[in-house]
This record gives sequence, structure tokens and C-alpha cells, in this order.
Amino acid sequence: MDKTIPWDMLAKEARAAAKHAYVPYSRFAVGAAILTAEGKIVRGCNVENASYGLTNCAERTAIFTAKADGMQEVVAVCIYTPTAVPTPPCGACRQVLNEFGPTMQVRAICDGDGSIDTTLDQLLPGAFGPKNLD
Repeated sequence: MDKTIPWDMLAKEARAAAKHAYVPYSRFAVGAAILTAEGKIVRGCNVENASYGLTNCAERTAIFTAKADGMQEVVAVCIYTPTAVPTPPCGACRQVLNEFGPTMQVRAICDGDGSIDTTLDQLLPGAFGPKNLD
């Protein structure tokens, strides 16, 4: 993993974001913090809906918020789940993350001691994205 990425700060922000999650159905509060190429940290939490398909994951919330603020590229994401073992991003989140940082660093943390440290291109090999449209 890239040692220049402020993983401790991203972990702190991801945990803080999870406290704002709206999860009346699953009770599974997830927080994410992304680091943009501009050096900005942006948080996101999951937001559920009674029509469950309209639920938005923490990673996508962070990406959409950052994009609304002018972000162009993501270099890292930290995802926190309230579990004993870390949980990697879901397939939909992997695809959205790929749009803005196909080689970004990914860290998944939890309430236990473990973590997942990888890159998005390892989580989503052969990804379809903007580079495929050229």
C-alpha cells in the first residue's frame, strides 16, 4: 500500500461517516472516506430506503458528493463496516469507483483487527469503464 496515503485519517473519517448512516432496515451502518487527487478527503455513509433498490452505499455517496464538489479522480478509499472481519465494496460500488480511479488503493476496516488492503483493479479485473469507450 502507498505509504503517502493518510490511512489513519481516512479510517477516522470512514468511522465518523458511519455514525450518520440511515439504516432503519438493515441496521448495517457503513462509512467510507475517499482521498481525491487534489488531496481532499470526502466522506459518505449508506442511506437506505423503504424501496430497497433505491438504497445508496457509503462508497457511492462519497463519490457522488466529491464529484458534485468538482473532484476528477480518486486515489484511495477506506471503507468501515461494523463487523468482526472487513467487508470489501459491493459490485456496484466497485464499478462506480472504477469510473474515477481504476487503480486506486482500497482499504476495508472493521471492528476487528483485520483489514483488506488492495487496489481497485485487483477487486474488479477486466473492468468496463471510460477507457473502454475511447
